[in-house]
Amino acid sequence: MQLTGKITRDSLMTLEAYSKYRKQHKADVIAHRKLRSVALGDHITLQFESELTIRYQIQEMLRIEKIFEEEGIDEEIAVYAPMMPDGTNWKATMMIEYPDVNERKRELARLIGVEDRMFVEVEGHQRVYAIADEDLDRDNDEKTSAVHFVRFEFTPAMVAAIKAGAGVKLGCDHRNYPAHVTIAPETLASLAGDLR
Repeated sequence: MQLTGKITRDSLMTLEAYSKYRKQHKADVIAHRKLRSVALGDHITLQFESELTIRYQIQEMLRIEKIFEEEGIDEEIAVYAPMMPDGTNWKATMMIEYPDVNERKRELARLIGVEDRMFVEVEGHQRVYAIADEDLDRDNDEKTSAVHFVRFEFTPAMVAAIKAGAGVKLGCDHRNYPAHVTIAPETLASLAGDLR
């Protein structure tokens, strides 16, 4: 899978080429996803997206749906490409996970607005709060969604600090889910690669 910095129809593989690629590289992509996953407490995980994860997701959807016509390919790109970081930010899929259905229902009601209370704190800088669900609202008066899409936008000074090795925390200051974690060095190194 060739990374180009921009996903276009011409930069994607044909279904046949992707089928071969998938057999050889699926484990590598899974390892990449795992490296870029950060657990925040016991019930929230952020999966930080990259060009590789988004390309893979698009190629998977094309494969599963057997999409090979230009219009269908363009639609998949339009859905997923906005989730790719663009040099000044990190973008993530945020998942709220409670295995028990009754507990999940109760907690999703208690966690309304949690996506807006997620933050990244670069050592020596102010917190950057998530910009959540830019495509559509995912909560209502009764509950929040179990999945959100969040973006953390950084200043040039923050980008420079991250690239220079500053420590970075991921956190949440929602009253019903206060938590923070230092992002592991190997994960941070991968995330720093998204910044220019």
